[in-house]
Amino acid sequence: MHFDFSAALTLATFITGFIAAIYWLIKRLKKSQTARKEPLIVEYSKSFFPVLLFVLVLRSFIVEPFRIPSSSMMPTLLIGDFILVNKFSYGIRLPVVDTKIIDIGKPERGDIMVFRYPQNPSLDYIKRVIALPGDKVSYFDKHIFINGEKIIQKPLGLYKGVGQGENMTGALLQHEQLQAKEHEILIMQQRPSVEGEIIVPDGHYFMMGDNRDNSNDSRYWGTVPEENIVGKAFMIWMNWDADNKGVDWSRLGSIIQ
Repeated sequence: MHFDFSAALTLATFITGFIAAIYWLIKRLKKSQTARKEPLIVEYSKSFFPVLLFVLVLRSFIVEPFRIPSSSMMPTLLIGDFILVNKFSYGIRLPVVDTKIIDIGKPERGDIMVFRYPQNPSLDYIKRVIALPGDKVSYFDKHIFINGEKIIQKPLGLYKGVGQGENMTGALLQHEQLQAKEHEILIMQQRPSVEGEIIVPDGHYFMMGDNRDNSNDSRYWGTVPEENIVGKAFMIWMNWDADNKGVDWSRLGSIIQ
């Protein structure tokens, strides 16, 4: 069973706020001057409500933490990275219902974006935005083509993995320039990959992992609708990999490209 933290946080904020407000209103109506000990549930509600409200506003409209559980975004993001996601880069959305109320910006090619998996919206996925609405995107011979233009890759040698990503040692490390955005990707030349071409529908985005031959992405299940967008990943604030001696201090505070 999936636990919806956002819904639980919203409900807890509403209940504690409601209890505190009702007790305050009752005291005002009674106009009692006698000091009386507040019921325990009121004390807890008054104490927890501002904290819950702060956390709700912070993670719903400003920034939300996520943990990277898989190798699909290597070498950019490693297993065990804890990242921060900007919740307002692509617009302000109401919590739980995820309805956009203020349109601020749109995803750009090369952005690393968190979104709700279209085939199971209770799961959060993270991939790189490859193609925008209306783009014709193709993937052949380990290369991306956008509107007929081949995205250039330059070899950087062989990748050496660490910790839980050690099994990627020996993959080809490539520099890729996705128009204005530069990043590194991993290619396993001996592994076959899905090839094909589609035109991205209006209001949708084509997503791929940087670990091209180890990523469950738009090549397999299609495009991501705009309403599934969660936010833009922008920083690694912590890394913990027990297979790599715990904390990798060199990754803390790294800006995600």
